[in-house]
Amino acid sequence: MAIRAVARSAGPGIERAPIGIAVAAWVIALIGFFPVLYLVATSLKTEAAAVVLPPTFIPLPGINLAPTDMPPFTFAPTFEQYQTILDRGFGPFFGRSLVAVISSSIVVLILAVPCAYALAFRMVEGWQDTLFFFISTKFLPPVGIIVPIYIIINNLQLLDNIAALLIMYTAMNLPIAIWMLRSFFEEIPPDVIQAAEVDGANVITLITRIILPMVTPGLTATMFIGAIFAWNEFFFAVSLTATKAATVPMFMIGFVTSEGLFWAKLAAAGTMAMLPVVIAGWVAQRQLVRGLSLGAVK
Repeated sequence: MAIRAVARSAGPGIERAPIGIAVAAWVIALIGFFPVLYLVATSLKTEAAAVVLPPTFIPLPGINLAPTDMPPFTFAPTFEQYQTILDRGFGPFFGRSLVAVISSSIVVLILAVPCAYALAFRMVEGWQDTLFFFISTKFLPPVGIIVPIYIIINNLQLLDNIAALLIMYTAMNLPIAIWMLRSFFEEIPPDVIQAAEVDGANVITLITRIILPMVTPGLTATMFIGAIFAWNEFFFAVSLTATKAATVPMFMIGFVTSEGLFWAKLAAAGTMAMLPVVIAGWVAQRQLVRGLSLGAVK
């Protein structure tokens, strides 16, 4: 009776989960989020504190003790690692990553929208084979195709050029974008498309004024997922750039030396690299939820 009363107080059609399920959900969420918290905590340590065993993850500001003299699982936080990576020129690497990711995401949408429209509303014989061909390009491991890609990029004189990353990120994310947008377009009632065509709308008008406004959340989700894939990409960024077009992955490699790994500096650079994705996800969270749930309920 008490559970029913709580459910009624939560509003019509809303039932609250049992306390045990809620607690279990929070525990699982914390376990999943713990590596991120530990990364941020490591970025606030000195290099000596970053390798202390047992590991520490609870910051205690205002305490000036040696890492081995701190209370269990605690450390004295410092921002010296962030100052170090900024002094070593993190900004330009970060900026080039933003340029490569944002520009490739825009190009992907420009190319994917008409392709997805054709596959959703202008199906011809063999369209399923075409769709499978798009997605099958994701089956190839990057290491298996890097040699021909390197030769092509070199012949185009695009090595160590942002344009090379733009091409690779676009090619990498275009199949996924086409696949996702096609599924979003299929949620549009056919009557809407037919009515617009009867009114004389051409393909460009149909796409820009009818279809895209109806699937704006799907566009946001598609662009965001593609941007995450491009932002996290490591292999092509390291293989095709050196200095002039080097992005965040190349910057982070500088902390992997013959002397060992500089864990605190790597953690600080990793934390800084997470910020754009976290901020963009927080700003666009409503559109993302709506976009990723399109078609989930019939």
